[in-house]
Amino acid sequence: MPIVITEAKIFACTQSKALGENIAKAFGAELGNVITSTYSDGEFQPSYEESIRGTRIFIIGSTNPGAENLMEMLLMIDAAKRASARHITAVLPYFGWARQDRKDKPRVPIAAKLVAKMLEAAGATRIITMDLHADQIQGFFEKPVDHLFASTIFLPYLQELNLPNLTIASPDMGGSKRAYAYSKALSSDVVICYKQRAKANVISHMELIGDVTGKNVVLVDDMVDTAGTLTKAADLMMERGALSVRAICTHPILSGPAYDNINNSKLEELIVTDSIPVKPLSDKIRVLSCANLFAQVMEKVHNNQSISSNFVM
Repeated sequence: MPIVITEAKIFACTQSKALGENIAKAFGAELGNVITSTYSDGEFQPSYEESIRGTRIFIIGSTNPGAENLMEMLLMIDAAKRASARHITAVLPYFGWARQDRKDKPRVPIAAKLVAKMLEAAGATRIITMDLHADQIQGFFEKPVDHLFASTIFLPYLQELNLPNLTIASPDMGGSKRAYAYSKALSSDVVICYKQRAKANVISHMELIGDVTGKNVVLVDDMVDTAGTLTKAADLMMERGALSVRAICTHPILSGPAYDNINNSKLEELIVTDSIPVKPLSDKIRVLSCANLFAQVMEKVHNNQSISSNFVM
């Protein structure tokens, strides 16, 4: 018998509602109706206000801290399972808690593995996410994971800039693979920053490996948190003779002193996606939407089509 493809329904968690609406529009559907009731102590309960029995549903929500974002995704998945949804795809534009992907010292958790297991235990049958902090996090899941790359969004933008003497830079050793992939696509040189941390979010020392004299530099990273690393790298490169420094970062966490760091730095531009809502507190920040990318992949997943063309790097 031929496979009968039923209607897909799209829902969004609270903080990703704007992105969810854009994804649904690009998908060609209406965003589903979910009502969230909140108790006085902060406990909340999402409720699907339409039937989802026997359907494939996509739940859109980034799980960046605070913990409420992850908890809401888990409750949405559990509610969908108990409402007899046929397939439950968790769409996480930003997979939070991913920096804890290994034991880097004794007696600490591997939070990324724990989050993966919680999503599966809640009832997710598939995961779609973008630019994981570490590729190996895919292996923490027993369910299919579609790991998308924001390079499909950033590369056309960089090509339109048509910057002469372009050089791609990684702000740390861990991002060198990503930087080399961008440099190959753009036929440019690569430089790498070497940093030492005094503690989390505090850099004690940074050195530059490579020459940026007379170059227009683009720093590439998966996320920007306090922007301490990025802005220190940008200032260092300008001191070493760079003509300009831009940065592209997929996930704009932008916590603590991030906006002050960006505004006071020599960064010419910070290009991010809307995987996390961005506050309009800096003229240097440019937001490129990831809605079309997710909508295309969701449509192909729903229609059982190959998505290999969406994996650029």
